[in-house]
Amino acid sequence: MNHRKLRHNSTTQNQNEQIPAASIPKTCGNQLYHFLWFSLIATCTKLLLIPAYHSTDFEVHRNWLALTHSLPLSQWYSDETSPWTLDYPPFFAYFEYFLSFFASMLDPTIVHLTDGLNSKSHLTILFQRLSVTLSDAVLFYGIYRITRKLDPKQKYLIWVLAVWAPGLIIVDHLHFQYNGFLLGMLLISLSALENGEDLLGGFAFAVLLCFKHLFAVAAPVYFVYLLRHYCRGGLVKGFGRLVVMGSVVVAVFAAAYGPFVYNGQIHQVLRRMFPFGRGLCHAYWAPNFWVFYIMFDKLLAFLLVKMGFHVKAPTASFTGGLVGDSSPFAVLPTITPLISLVLVLLSISPCLLKAWRDPKPSAVTRLVAYAYSCGFMFGWHVHEKASLHFVIPLAIIALKSVEDAKHYFFLSIVSCYSLFPLLYEAQEYPIKVLLLLLHAALMWFGLSSYFGAYVPKGDERSHSSAVVRNADFVIGWFGKSYLMGIVVVDICGQFLHPVVLGNKLPFLPLMMISIYSGFGMMYSWIWQLKWIIGSI
Repeated sequence: MNHRKLRHNSTTQNQNEQIPAASIPKTCGNQLYHFLWFSLIATCTKLLLIPAYHSTDFEVHRNWLALTHSLPLSQWYSDETSPWTLDYPPFFAYFEYFLSFFASMLDPTIVHLTDGLNSKSHLTILFQRLSVTLSDAVLFYGIYRITRKLDPKQKYLIWVLAVWAPGLIIVDHLHFQYNGFLLGMLLISLSALENGEDLLGGFAFAVLLCFKHLFAVAAPVYFVYLLRHYCRGGLVKGFGRLVVMGSVVVAVFAAAYGPFVYNGQIHQVLRRMFPFGRGLCHAYWAPNFWVFYIMFDKLLAFLLVKMGFHVKAPTASFTGGLVGDSSPFAVLPTITPLISLVLVLLSISPCLLKAWRDPKPSAVTRLVAYAYSCGFMFGWHVHEKASLHFVIPLAIIALKSVEDAKHYFFLSIVSCYSLFPLLYEAQEYPIKVLLLLLHAALMWFGLSSYFGAYVPKGDERSHSSAVVRNADFVIGWFGKSYLMGIVVVDICGQFLHPVVLGNKLPFLPLMMISIYSGFGMMYSWIWQLKWIIGSI
């Protein structure tokens, strides 16, 4: 992508300014009305997908409904009636418990611990699909809250990027999960921090961690930022605020984990939440740093064997956990959870330094997004779906500058494409392609309109008649080449592989997507890192 520094004219500068607070009440009603239309269109699209494919995560969450409804709290994290045991923090278990009451009224089989196993009745599908769709109200509120003070043109464009995000539709409303309302909580927290409501922001983030602990990657950023921004004003005042914030966080965690401590189940809860034996990578390799580490290990092993060296084949799995003390790597050192954690913390350190030196509310969303990028790139057993943790927050700041817009345009396409393997059935192929193409088109026209001015064909700024005719929002040759490569990779994996190789090398299409998307994700991480280092 082209990273030239581009000057904004006065019109663009005015667009990036927030509207005065005094004028907000006059326009609030109109904008809320428009936002509801955006949300309604997204909701109707999701409802159309109710009969579509769903993954094993559908049965995972159905089983969680059953065990929380049928068993006492003391057995929630020890039950093994189904292989899909409860491994989310307590607030999510309480959420499932709450949903189970409505499920039992609709169809008691849904919440039956044994009779409901692998239930795929129409009522089961309808209830679970609707539960995800309705819970997206939290996502919509989070998006509305964090954009409510922006200029209307900014606001509408960000709504297009976030409310209609194709990755969330693929993961939550096809594959099946509850990422939308969790990301809504994150946005509520970030909006509070941006508005100077630090106590509310810390409280919302603590609640989020008790729903899904994988969001804890950003906890160091929150700690440093709140310590420097909220706990300021001298030793006495700062210490007092630290006590207040700490008390709020402790109260949230006590409400979540206290009942399990009382029942002597806390060890079992933590063991379920942190199953390090699952291995370095997920079954489908997330497009992160470890993809290249694994492939480099395999390449080295291949070359050493060709050179006559004896290389012992690994007996353990990258995805299923370690077997004894054996290593899943043939040549390179084994990666342990501790090594992964150290790499994540080291990679996050620049944004911690930024938060310490200059704790600006306007920068906190970017810092948190970068932290989640680090967790995605170097974390242990990362799922490809975790890219949503930073893609959605980056949508909120995509209009900060033209460079941010180009980066987001590139990243959101790569992230969405990396999720394609989640929908492997033929009937879902047109859906995921159409979602990505519509998203790319809406982004292109929206961002071009926001940043660019029309350049007539043959204008002196154009190097040829074939260039993209926008003054500012121009995707460079690198970005264009990479994005066109996605088309090539998809054609090879979807159409040429079955014809040329048949049933041979069935893993090859997935590996191609993972490796190719990994280059894009690595580029995005480096781009964010460069921005943060440059701003320190």
